[in-house]
Amino acid sequence: MKASTPALNADPLALAPGPLAAELGGPTRPEPTALPLWRRFDQWLARPQSARRIVILLSVYLALTANWTLWQDLARIGGAPSVYMPSIALMAWLMVTGTVALLSFFAWSRAMKPIWLVVVIVAGIAQHYMLSYRAVMDPTMLANAMQTDAHEVGDLLGWRLLVDVLLVAALPAWALWRVQVVRMRFLSELWRNALLLVAAVALAAGGGLAMNRELAPLMRNHVHLRYELNPLATFYSAAMVVVKPMFQRSRKLIPMSAGAALGASYAAQARPPLFVLVVGETARADHFSLNGYARETTPNLAARQVLSWRDVHSCGTNTLASVPCMFSPLGKAAFESRKDDYENLMDVLQASGLAVFWLDNQPGGCKGVCDRIPHASAITALGADAKRSLCDGDECLDDALLVGLDARLEALSPERRSKGVVLVMHQMGSHGPAYYKRSSPDVKRFKPECTTNALAECSHAELINGFDNSIAYTDRFLGKTIDWLKLRATQYDPAMLYLSDHGESLGEYGLFLHGVPYAFAPEVQKHIPMVAWFGDGMRGRRSLSQTCMEKSLDAPLTHDNLYHTVLGLMDVKSPSYDRSLDALATCRKPG
Repeated sequence: MKASTPALNADPLALAPGPLAAELGGPTRPEPTALPLWRRFDQWLARPQSARRIVILLSVYLALTANWTLWQDLARIGGAPSVYMPSIALMAWLMVTGTVALLSFFAWSRAMKPIWLVVVIVAGIAQHYMLSYRAVMDPTMLANAMQTDAHEVGDLLGWRLLVDVLLVAALPAWALWRVQVVRMRFLSELWRNALLLVAAVALAAGGGLAMNRELAPLMRNHVHLRYELNPLATFYSAAMVVVKPMFQRSRKLIPMSAGAALGASYAAQARPPLFVLVVGETARADHFSLNGYARETTPNLAARQVLSWRDVHSCGTNTLASVPCMFSPLGKAAFESRKDDYENLMDVLQASGLAVFWLDNQPGGCKGVCDRIPHASAITALGADAKRSLCDGDECLDDALLVGLDARLEALSPERRSKGVVLVMHQMGSHGPAYYKRSSPDVKRFKPECTTNALAECSHAELINGFDNSIAYTDRFLGKTIDWLKLRATQYDPAMLYLSDHGESLGEYGLFLHGVPYAFAPEVQKHIPMVAWFGDGMRGRRSLSQTCMEKSLDAPLTHDNLYHTVLGLMDVKSPSYDRSLDALATCRKPG
C-alpha cells in the first residue's frame, strides 16, 4: 500500500509551520508552552536514576552546601584567593570522594531514601552548630553531645536551627521524594557498589597524594580542619564514640585508696575540718576582677579577702574530659593515655575515714567521679517555694546548692563527721549558650545582655554582658558559701577552694562555647580561675602562712595540682600523694 500524500488542491498555508503561516497571513498551529524551570527539574527528578548516581549527586550537593565553615576557614587561613582557592578545590575533591565512599555502603535500590535523608539532615545540623558556635565535630564533642540531657539540649535549640537545616535539607528531601530508583538484583548491585567504593577511595587517595605537599602542612598546622569535613567528620566521630568501645576490653578499676589514713593533725583536734570544694563551670580567669578584669565581677570575693591564683589551666576544654581528669591521681598526660579506670580523690578521702559528699547542680552529673561515694542532686531537697524562686523545670540556679545543706551533712555518718567533712558542690556556673539563665535578676548589673541561645543574633557587647552577669552570680554564690562556713567556725575548721572545669570562647577568633580539641584550643578555653578561702581554724591546724600563699598567686598551676593539694590540705596520707604537686606544700610550716 502506498503512503498517503496531500491532496493537490490542499491549502499550502495550512501545511506550513506555525510562524511561516502567520507571516503569510494564514492559519497558525498552537505553540507548545515552555514549562517553568522548576517543573522541568521536577520532571527530570521523576525519571529513574541508579542508586549510585543518586549517591554521587548527593555527595556533590553536600560538599557545596554543608561545608561553609570549612570554606570560610580555608579562605581565612589562605588570605589571598590564589592561595586558598587551590586548597578549597582540593578539600572539595576529598569531600566528594570521601562522602561517595561513605555512601557507597548505602547505594542500594531499596529502602535507602530514609538513610540518605538522615545523612543530609545530620549534615545540616552539624553545619548549624559549626557556623553558630564554631564547634568542630571531633569525638570529644560528639561524646559530650551524647551525654547532654534534655535541658541542655533545649538551650541549643531554636528557630535558627530549623532554618539552617531546611536550607540544606529541603531541596534533597524533595528530590528524594520525587526520584525513582532503578531496581536491580542484589549481586548486580553488590559488584557495582564495590566498584564505586574502590573508585572513590582511589580518587581520594590520588588527589591527596598529588597535593600532599600542600595538604600535609595545612592539616598539620590546622588540625581542626579535619573535623570540619561535613558530614564525614560527624559520622567518623560518632563511630569513634559508639563503635570503638565495643571492641575495647572492659576496663578494670585500679584501687588508689589502699594506705589512705588521717595524719597527725587529727589526733588531738579541737574541731574537725570542714572543707568545701566548689567545681565551677565554664568560668574564665580573665573575667574575674580579682585577676585584673576591668569590670567589677567579683566584689563579694574581694570583700572576703580570698586568694586568687592567676595562672591556672584546665585538664580539658569540656566537662566530660576535665572533671574526671582533675580528680584523678594520674595527671593529664597519664589520664588521657590510661587503659584502665582508677579510683579518684573522693575514693581516697572516703577511705581515710572522712565524711565525703558530692552535691550536683549539673544535669550531666559528676561524670563518674562520685559513683562510689554519697551524692545527690541539688534539686532533690528543695521545697515548692525554693523551686519556684530558683528553678526553671529541673534546672536551678546555683543557690539551690545551699538550701538544706545542714540537713544533708547531718545525714552523713556521725563517726565520719566527727573526723572531718569534705563537701563537693558542682555548679551550673556559666554554662552556655544561655548565659542569661545563669544569673538572677538582682545581680544583672551589666546590660543589655544577650537573652537568646542564638549567639549570632546578639552583639558582642550583649554576649559579654550575659557572661559577666553569670560570673557575678558565681561571685555572690561563693560569697554566700564562705559566709555559711564562717557561721560554722565554732563546730568546724572551715575552708573553701573553687576552680572551674574549663573556660569559654566568647567570639574570639570566631569561636563560641568550648570543647575545641585541647591541642589547638584557644587560651580562653583553658585558662581558669582558682580561688581559696581559709578560716582561722584551718590556717592554724595546717600551719598555713598567709604571706607565703599571697606570694604564690602567680605560680603556674593546672588541674594536676588539685588531687595532691587537697590531700595535703586535709592531712590525708596516701602512697599516691606527690608533694611537688601540692600547691600549698611550701606554705605549710614544718610540723
